[in-house]
Amino acid sequence: MPVKQDRVAVVRHILERHSLFGSLTPDELDQLIAHARVQTYAARQTIFEKGSPGLGLLAVLKGRVRISSLGREGDQVVLNIINEGDVFGEIALLDGKDRTADAAAMTECELLAIDRRDFVPFVRANPEVALRLLSVLCQRLRRTTEQVEDMIFLDAPARLAKKLVELAEQSGKPRGVKAEPVVTISQHELGNMIGLTRESINKHLSVWQQAGILKVGHGAITILDADALRQQAE
Repeated sequence: MPVKQDRVAVVRHILERHSLFGSLTPDELDQLIAHARVQTYAARQTIFEKGSPGLGLLAVLKGRVRISSLGREGDQVVLNIINEGDVFGEIALLDGKDRTADAAAMTECELLAIDRRDFVPFVRANPEVALRLLSVLCQRLRRTTEQVEDMIFLDAPARLAKKLVELAEQSGKPRGVKAEPVVTISQHELGNMIGLTRESINKHLSVWQQAGILKVGHGAITILDADALRQQAE
């Protein structure tokens, strides 16, 4: 459905904070929002599948999205987690070809969708957006390269610690001066992100919980000692 008038200010604020659209003028943002629509998804609902037509770009207004791919034996590899304010689907936006991975809602989600047929003319009129889009793609490529290097060079505890630090930094701290960062993710999903079994994840988390580095809850991990966790990553 189109963006409702009472949501335009919220959508504009999210786009203004993003590196891809941050330098656009209010009029240019309004042009973009005029072509956008809001889509809602329930938790665990599929957004698109690998090989499906790449129709355009999506931005997360609310919730979190998991980007993953299935191996030949049916095992799932989590490639990325997209948080509020971030965009995904930019590869298909550029080349118009099929999706390169699966996307599913981790929580209830509101997504801003911009079709390629509307976005391409907009980029032609605003060439600086194309340069920033290339920057976003480069960041994705660097992250993928780093993931491959981690799989090769880091042992299991170091990979797990590094990923927890990364997810904690992305999630930010809850309100409260003494509040600790909380990573909301299942152990199964965490294992899929770094190529470890749930049993292996649980073993390392239990050791760190006993050491007072973190606290494991249902579907959430509270980081109690970020410095100690960074040492584990090194």
